[in-house]
Amino acid sequence: MAQYTKHPVKAPPTAPDRESTGHLLLRGYVILVFIVAFAHTALYNLVGVNGAGAVMVVLTLAALAIGIPMIARAEPHPFPWRRLPWSALGYVALALVSVAWSQWRLPTIITWLLLAAVTVNALLIAHAFSWQEIVRALASAFKWILGLSLALELWVSLVVHGPLLPNFLTLPDGDVDPHWYWVRDNLFDGGRIQGIVGNSNVLAIISLFAIVTFGVRFALRARWRTTLVMWMLLAAYLMFRASSATTYVCALAAAVVLMVALLIRRARTPGARTRIYAVCGGAVAVVVAAVIVFHRPLFEALGRSSDLTGRTDLIWTKVLERAASHPVFGNGFSSPWIPTDPAFDGWITDHGITVFHAHNMWLDVLMQLGAVGVALMAAAYIGLLWRAWFFAADRPRWNLRADRPYSPLTLLPLLFTVILLVQGLAESTPIMLWGWLMLVLFSFKIKSVPLVGIGLDEQSRVTERGSRARRIP
Repeated sequence: MAQYTKHPVKAPPTAPDRESTGHLLLRGYVILVFIVAFAHTALYNLVGVNGAGAVMVVLTLAALAIGIPMIARAEPHPFPWRRLPWSALGYVALALVSVAWSQWRLPTIITWLLLAAVTVNALLIAHAFSWQEIVRALASAFKWILGLSLALELWVSLVVHGPLLPNFLTLPDGDVDPHWYWVRDNLFDGGRIQGIVGNSNVLAIISLFAIVTFGVRFALRARWRTTLVMWMLLAAYLMFRASSATTYVCALAAAVVLMVALLIRRARTPGARTRIYAVCGGAVAVVVAAVIVFHRPLFEALGRSSDLTGRTDLIWTKVLERAASHPVFGNGFSSPWIPTDPAFDGWITDHGITVFHAHNMWLDVLMQLGAVGVALMAAAYIGLLWRAWFFAADRPRWNLRADRPYSPLTLLPLLFTVILLVQGLAESTPIMLWGWLMLVLFSFKIKSVPLVGIGLDEQSRVTERGSRARRIP
């Protein structure tokens, strides 16, 4: 029987390029690193401190086992040593050297190993993955965290019918402070939920990061866009139920920066950009001044006390007192603080729990590494913010052609950086674990691949691994 086809005889259809098994395994490893970094408190609540530490050791050894051969063989491309995030690496070096004068040497050593582990994994991800793959891996990690958070909350409410303690411990007799619970069984009673991470503030900020990531994937016209919308709705619901005032402020700041970036993209002339910068800069200055003047009623409207839930009186005053004793090089690195160490045990407590960070990244760095550490951290974040802004605001250009379309993907590092900086005013997480991971990852990636798409190394780096990237003429 005769068969007809529209394909020319000399050009039969070919199967699409498929990723190698090794690269698929690497992607799975990177997703696992993101899950462990963002949901690290879930590890503590599931396997304890020792188990969480063992997981980080395994991930670090795996990163070295994967990364060293890749660098030696220059795969998937030569390692860009000159484009490393030197300010961030200088901070890592200072943290290690601080062992010499640390007032708490054991916490310095332990937490520095954690910092080094996160740094190594961030450099590996930035070197081995393209921009598209990084966003895709982030989206997968957030789906796991959000999905498991909803599942755990449902299980506690529908099956356990009561709050759940870390490590599945049996509830003791008598009253227990709700701050000790892993999950408080608040899903159906209107209270703040905590999800698998066991902390409402952490769940809220992760949900915000997820909304940004899913939104970028949606704008990139990724497959299963209806499913992405459903994940965005779930993230928005969890963020609302977590009810974190800090996250609401971060979301507002990210929305303002997104609006300004989109306006800058639409500007046709340098003069138009200048006017947008002037108007938006003036508006931001007015808003900041208003917040400073009217912060008390604003905090009350958000359901928070004027002292930022005890931060100014309970935590920041004591941190500043300790920072004043060694203002130049600090008292020694420890992020987070080790609650069982005599230097921190019972020093600052909240609801009977020893606080493990200063709830302000800049005060935390000042106490630990002094003014020198603050300068290095400021250089790292300001450098990232500067590059991330022009990464998002400038058209991709590698030759004389200046009319290439913008990519929604370039907005993601900018929005993540803004969220981290705003959150750092009330939390210390931007200087450790997932906050530090994002800082090193985006700093290194933007410096080594400052454009998304074809024209630089991005195409060759993707196609050499046999992925589905398409050459644009």
